Amino acid sequence: MAFDDKVDNKAEEIGGKVKEGVGKATDDQSLEAEGKADQKASNLKQAGEKIKDVFKS
Repeated sequence: MAFDDKVDNKAEEIGGKVKEGVGKATDDQSLEAEGKADQKASNLKQAGEKIKDVFKS
């Protein structure tokens, strides 16, 4: 996994956690759901990158 991809994925995950937290704090269910979706997307991207790394080795 390229370092840039790791940083981008982690930033997306953190951004999702922030959105989720703000959504909970403001009782905004759509923002909370969007934050959770961002986190899931980031985790899937990270898993895909790890699979690529396995086949490169």
